[in-house]
Amino acid sequence: MDTDCPSRTVVEVLANKWVLYVLGSLREHDGPMRFNQLGRALPGVTQKMLTQTLRTLERDGLVSRKVYPTVPPRVEYGLTPLGNEAALLTVAIGEWALSHVGQILAAREAFAAAASADPRPLG
Repeated sequence: MDTDCPSRTVVEVLANKWVLYVLGSLREHDGPMRFNQLGRALPGVTQKMLTQTLRTLERDGLVSRKVYPTVPPRVEYGLTPLGNEAALLTVAIGEWALSHVGQILAAREAFAAAASADPRPLG
């Protein structure tokens, strides 16, 4: 957990919600996707955020970018072997979230009820 540890930067990348969603979408699609396909698969992502996320993933070797010499240029993004391995983490997180969403929502409701009954600040 040292601030100088290189693994910390990798964890920071993987902890980004759009990174998880992009990796998951590319894995689910099971093949390369075009930019607009990814955008449609990820409601709520802005073009700017998707561009930044894809660049980060390409920089880190998790996503490959292939440009076809057409007019207009066609660009496809796909998982590298390293990215496919990382995408397995998104599957595990997604399955865990689906299995436990009821418990988490109930805990949130209980927390909100307790907080409204006790107006003291937390901490």
